[in-house]
This record gives sequence, C-alpha cells and structure tokens, in this order.
Amino acid sequence: MRAKRAGSRLSPERIIEASLAIAARGSADAFTIRRLGEELGTDPTAIYRHFRDKDELLLSVADRMLGEVLASVPEGLGWQDRIRALADASLASAIKYPVVASMMASRTTRRANEFRIVELILGAVTEAGLDGAEAALYYRVVGDSLLAFVGQRAAYLLFDPDVRASDESAWTVEYRHVDAKAFPQIGRLGTELAAVTQDSIFRARIDGLVTAIERRASENHASE
Repeated sequence: MRAKRAGSRLSPERIIEASLAIAARGSADAFTIRRLGEELGTDPTAIYRHFRDKDELLLSVADRMLGEVLASVPEGLGWQDRIRALADASLASAIKYPVVASMMASRTTRRANEFRIVELILGAVTEAGLDGAEAALYYRVVGDSLLAFVGQRAAYLLFDPDVRASDESAWTVEYRHVDAKAFPQIGRLGTELAAVTQDSIFRARIDGLVTAIERRASENHASE
C-alpha cells in the first residue's frame, strides 16, 4: 500500500530528476526501472504510468540535460564564441552525466531543448555567412562533432578506474618504449604524444570547426 501511495505522488519531473541524480553519481544504471524505483522509494512499475518505456524516459532526461547546457551559454556572444561556449557546456554536461551523454551520442531527442540547440548552431553559421544547404551542412558538422567528442569522453568515464589508468599510462609507458626503428614517427614524437591532454585535443577540434566555417564563408564572399 505504501508503494502505491508513493507512486501516486510521482510526476515526470520527479522521475527525470531522479534519473539525473543517479547519472550524476557516475552510475551506469540510471535508466533501469529497478534502480529508479529504489531512488524514488516506490514500486518501479509506477514509472510506466508517466513514461511509455525506458527509451522515452532516456530522451526526456537527455533533453533536460540539453536544457542545462543551454543555460550555461551566455547571451550576447559573437558566433565563434557561441559555438565555443556551447562546446564547453556540452563537455561539462557530459562529464557530469556520462551515462546520458554516452547513450545519446548517436540519438536525437526530438524535443524542445534539442530544437533550441539546433537553432543556436544554425544561427551561428548563418551569422558567419553561410546559408541554405551550406548552413545545414555545417550545422551538422558542428553538432555531430560535438556529440561524437563528448559522447566518447562520457563513455570513457564509465570504464573502471583501473582500465582508464592503464589506457592513460600507455602514452608514457608503451608508446615511449616502442621500437624506434619499426615506428620512427612514434619514437621521434614520444615525448610530445605523452604531453597531449584531453583539453588540448578538445580546444584544437573546436578551433578547427570554427576555422572551417570562417574559411568557407570567406570563400563564398570572395566569389560574389
């Protein structure tokens, strides 16, 4: 009877918040109905009164996460800095909710906050000087690149710490001691490879996206 009363107090909002709370603790089971029932203190089946299935819940939670991303993008930025701010916020959100970001790297929520992000990127590339098919293409380049990178980072965070430590040490151990005759470029740049950080990779990728848009817009302007 207690579970029934608890279930009657459920709402989509409470369920989404509980999913995000589990995800923020780095748990990979944020979307198991059993785990959500434990978090909410209710019969797990009560969740199905508000969401058709786990996929509908995932999409709703992901769109809430995208709302947090948008809230972190300041107003009044130029188009380049809007893209950079969106990238920074997307990465921060992926690190905060890795299970959500990793599961959504190849998905679309088809909900309000996703539409707002699409509008933001389209507005940025249009302000840069692209339009029509090119604006649509470069929106996808930006959006898919962000999803791929932050999704990869998020998925990595879900590995056991020992696995991550082993992978990260490869650059200072195995790669630093390869046969330089067999792999001359790795041998020559072993120190530099070990010094590369995830942050520097991220910055270079975002700068590359911005530069590609600037170059294409400049080419269009020159041909007019």
